This record gives sequence, C-alpha cells and structure tokens, in this order.
Amino acid sequence: MMILLPPSETKRPGGKRGPADPSAWALPGLLPQRQQVRDALTALAADAEATRRVLKLSDAQLAEAVRDNAALADGPILPAVDRYTGVLFDALDAGSLDGYARRWLGAHVRIHSAPFGPVGALDPIPSYRLGAGASVPGIPALRRLWADAVSAELVAAAPRFVLDLRSEAYVGLGPVPEALPSAYVRVVTAQGKALNHFNKHAKGELVRRLAQERPNITSLRTLRNWASRAGIELRVADEIRVVELVTDQATARK
Repeated sequence: MMILLPPSETKRPGGKRGPADPSAWALPGLLPQRQQVRDALTALAADAEATRRVLKLSDAQLAEAVRDNAALADGPILPAVDRYTGVLFDALDAGSLDGYARRWLGAHVRIHSAPFGPVGALDPIPSYRLGAGASVPGIPALRRLWADAVSAELVAAAPRFVLDLRSEAYVGLGPVPEALPSAYVRVVTAQGKALNHFNKHAKGELVRRLAQERPNITSLRTLRNWASRAGIELRVADEIRVVELVTDQATARK
C-alpha cells in the first residue's frame, strides 16, 4: 500500500547538515521537476519583494521564506515526516513512534509537497515556502509541471493499493490514475457532515494507527476489514473510489 499525505504550511526549522539529494528520494523519475522548482525558487529568493508578492507573504513571514528558499540546495535537512508540523503531523507524532513504525512510514507514506512532489516520509528535505496554488516565475504553473509526471511515477511505482489522504489542491498536482486501485478519504461526522480542520487530525491518527499495527493492506476491502477490527469506521461513499472516515468532532478537539 502507498499512502499519500498533504504537506503542512508550518515546518520544523533546522536539521542535519545538507545538502539534500533529490535523486535519492522516492519516485526518482521526478528529479527534473524537482530541480526546476528548486532553481526557480532559489532565484526568486534573491528578490525579497518579488518573493513577498509571488508567495503572498506577510512581513512576519518574509525573512524566513527568503532564507529557506535561498538554501534549498544546501540548507539543513530533516526527514519529511519530521519536517512538517501542524494538525495532521502533530496527530501522527512520528517522532514518538518506534523504529519499526518509522520504517513502515518510510516504506509506505509519500508526502506531496509543491516544490518536491511526493517524497518518502523518511526522505531528508530542506525547509521551504511554497503552496500548491503559487505561480513561480520561470517555470510552468505547478499543476501543469507536476500532474502528468506525478501520475506517471505513481503508475511506475506499481503499488497494489493507494490510500489518498491529500487535500484537493495536492490531488490536482498528481491525480492517482484509474489504472491503480485506490481510495480517496473524506473525513465526516456520523451524520455525514464534512469536516475541515478536524479532518487533518483524523487523518494523522489513522496513519499513526496504521504505522503501529502495520497491517497488510492490498485493497479497499482489506483496509475496511482492518479498520473494522481496529474500531475505525470507514464507509464507502456514493462517489466511486471515495471512502468516508467517520470521526467525532469532540474527540478531534482533544
């Protein structure tokens, strides 16, 4: 099984001495796109006002974004799952998992970022500032740059089943092809109401539970069977290849 996660805007600073080696990351066929975006962002960082305008940053955000994007080629690196913070990654809490669970994350989880495409959970990445909707001078629109290339790499990776936990913005940067068995996860209440903020918490908890138990998931059926045994409610939605992860808002607030 391959699990696709969205990134987070908030990130943990620092890390081990770089440079990052994008050729060693998961889905290595994306190296040309990774280099294109890296070079364009690095060039943009040389102009603080252009960086502010293109990335729509506040005064408080600008200095950090310029620093991080200028150092994409040689800045400090952290495993992707440790680099990101925020609701989903706080709920996943990868730093507290044992070595077996972390290796499982490395083998099965891909975190889809705007500058790097999907990377392995343990792939060491630098900090950066770039959202899925930004238009960076010198390169095509991110959807046009990434979508076909990511979809092709997903097919080349040949996972038996893909569990897609990304936001719609990142799905647009690399849809899962119909040739791959997959399920897109939507988080809802028991009454079927879609959740926004709390969906991230529920997704993080789901991935943490999977990493701890490490079930052999090869299809939607085996995923739902495992979830039922684990006390997790996954409902098949009306839409094709969509499942609903049912959560309690009160629980998600904790």
